[in-house]
Amino acid sequence: MNFDQNRIAEMLQDSLTGFELFVVDLSVSDAVRPKITVTLDSEQGLGIDECAQVSRRLARRIDETYGEDATYSLEVTSPGADQPLSDPRQYTRHVGRTFSLKLKDGTEKTGKLEATEPDGIQLAEIVKEKSKQKTLPTVLVPFTDIEEARVVISFK
Repeated sequence: MNFDQNRIAEMLQDSLTGFELFVVDLSVSDAVRPKITVTLDSEQGLGIDECAQVSRRLARRIDETYGEDATYSLEVTSPGADQPLSDPRQYTRHVGRTFSLKLKDGTEKTGKLEATEPDGIQLAEIVKEKSKQKTLPTVLVPFTDIEEARVVISFK
């Protein structure tokens, strides 16, 4: 059976009613037993209970549309800690954490996320000088300049 990704996306949006969640990614495989993978997030973070509720709602809608005999697997998840951020709304809850940025011009920056703005992030870049680290003044890094952004995981 072929699942229409656009139709699944519509059903997913309906399934998010009442939640302050947004879709980070949706993929539908073309396998014999298709796999529908949904990655969700929110500005406050996402728990397993929300994933489970959205999964049940979406599965119900898929079964109503494609029939209960349709075979597929459904995975509703949140981005892992090691996943790059892909939506500007994901930055809000990470204010105060250290980020590693790859910019579209090929440069890389590491620094503390000081604030988010509608068009970018305020980053206090950390540079190494000899054996010491120095924090530079905060600068605005536009979202349009960011190729990839990852939270630096620290186990201090």
